[in-house]
Amino acid sequence: MHGIYRMCSQKVFPMKILVTGASGFIGSFIVEEGLRRGFEVWAGVRGSSSRKFLPDERVNFVQLDFSSKARLVEQLQAFKAGNGRWDYIVHAAGVTKCLDKKEFFKVNYEGTKNFVDALTEAGMQPQKFIYLSSLSIFGPLHEQQPYTPIKESDTPAPNTEYGKSKLLAERYIIDKAAFPYIILRPTGVYGPRERDYYQMAVSIKSHVDFAVGYKPQVITFIYVKDLVKAIYLSIEKPVEGRCYFVSEPQGYDSRAFSDLIQRELGIKRVLHIKAPVWLLKVISLCAEWLSRLSGQPGTLNSDKYMIMKQRNWLCDTAPIEEELGFEADYTLEAGVKETINWYKKEKWL
Repeated sequence: MHGIYRMCSQKVFPMKILVTGASGFIGSFIVEEGLRRGFEVWAGVRGSSSRKFLPDERVNFVQLDFSSKARLVEQLQAFKAGNGRWDYIVHAAGVTKCLDKKEFFKVNYEGTKNFVDALTEAGMQPQKFIYLSSLSIFGPLHEQQPYTPIKESDTPAPNTEYGKSKLLAERYIIDKAAFPYIILRPTGVYGPRERDYYQMAVSIKSHVDFAVGYKPQVITFIYVKDLVKAIYLSIEKPVEGRCYFVSEPQGYDSRAFSDLIQRELGIKRVLHIKAPVWLLKVISLCAEWLSRLSGQPGTLNSDKYMIMKQRNWLCDTAPIEEELGFEADYTLEAGVKETINWYKKEKWL
């Protein structure tokens, strides 16, 4: 047990942690690890959020309205009156796909801004605020071969609405006076419960795999449990006011992930289709148009096109390794194996 406790009037109480976006893929794993470590875990959810992946009766729930700072202040003050402050907050709430691109900024930037301001105004500032950002805030850098890792010192140039919205949120947090933050910038996060990489597994099960572009691509990944490990190291270590990339140090070619899925599924033959970038752009724009008609955001859109077009996803992991002692426990091979086994067990595949 790695529980963290505090003394109060000679009594020992577990420290409280709030996880926003708790019902989501990453958030649900953060909650599980918090319980395992002995925290009093509060899951920040919307009223409409599914609690399918939050079945543990030890989980406490709180609804927070990030769209309104005034409403947030009221909610936080009411919580404080009955429960006190959270010691730590992991802000994992956000959107990765939207029908209206303005939603990226409304949720990822304005929602985060409202939350940070409301915490300060309500006297609910935690000991440490962990913000989940993304490698996408940097956009396509060092795209000439041989590819070199994106570094913290590089100038961000995001080319997706998602990346732009996360960058704005980062800058607001960083500029907030005396705010105890750590910002984590994971690369492609995969694992059980994830639905975008899952679509690749569905396609491969149907004996088809798609790749984009003829110029070599180097992709990086982080297994969800390793990202969660980095989050709790950020809490435990006496470090704040820092930003870190979170990734396996190794880069992979564009076939590595699909080949591992194919092996785990036991599929002997797969048709590997490599489409030119211009064709992907046309398909993405058509898919985006169809999504608007159906009212449901799809996996393929103009943001996804930019992400798939980018060739270099290497990033500098030395700072998080040296300052937090982080080391990924899962190789891509081990992570894909565990993920596919979960998809099979849950009848997703």
